Formats: sequence, C-alpha cells, structure tokens
Amino acid sequence: MKRFLVIDNDHRMMETLGLACLDRDVAVELAENLCEGVRVLLSAAVSLIAVDARQLRLTAFEHLTLFDRVAPGVPVVVLMEAEASLESRVALELAGFTVITKPAAPDDLLKVLATSMGGA
Repeated sequence: MKRFLVIDNDHRMMETLGLACLDRDVAVELAENLCEGVRVLLSAAVSLIAVDARQLRLTAFEHLTLFDRVAPGVPVVVLMEAEASLESRVALELAGFTVITKPAAPDDLLKVLATSMGGA
C-alpha cells in the first residue's frame, strides 16, 4: 500500500487531503512540523513526502540533503501558496523538489509518485 507523509500545520488542509488519499487507498501519516515529520520518517516507510513550503527554514539544498538522509529515494513534493514568489518556487525546483500549488489533490501527488517510479 502506498503511504504519504504530509507535513503541514494547516489542520483543515491535512484532514481534507488525508481523507481524499484514503479514498484512493493511500495511507497517510500526518506531521505538524518538520521535526515531527523526520521522526515519522525514522520509524515508518513512506512512498512520498509532501511538505508545506512554510515549514522549510533551511536552504533548498540543505532540505534536499536532510530528506535524502532520512528517506533516501523518496520523492518530496513542496506545497506552495499560489502567491509565492517565482524565485522561491524555482529555487526549490532547481534543488530537485517537485512544487505543487496548494491545495494539493491526491491525484497530483500520485502523478508525482508515478513519474518518480518511471511511469509505473
């Protein structure tokens, strides 16, 4: 079974996304902040990580290194508000993250997962 980790402190968004993922047979782990998310990653295997851009306090490359160390090979999606600057979006994409405008839909995340698995 696929399992997503969603890191965000927007409870309504997490609940909506989580329930929609469950409707598509995708399990969801929820974390309110990056520290909780790392704890989840150290104890549970996930297929994809979705993190709110506001949770990222380090540089894009530092976050990429962090995620790669605790969840090697797991695709990371950064969720950004539509009003976010193009500069911040491009910096994340250049580092290797997939950026999706909030609110994210489960199909958006499943598409990223399929792409990362070579279209599988």
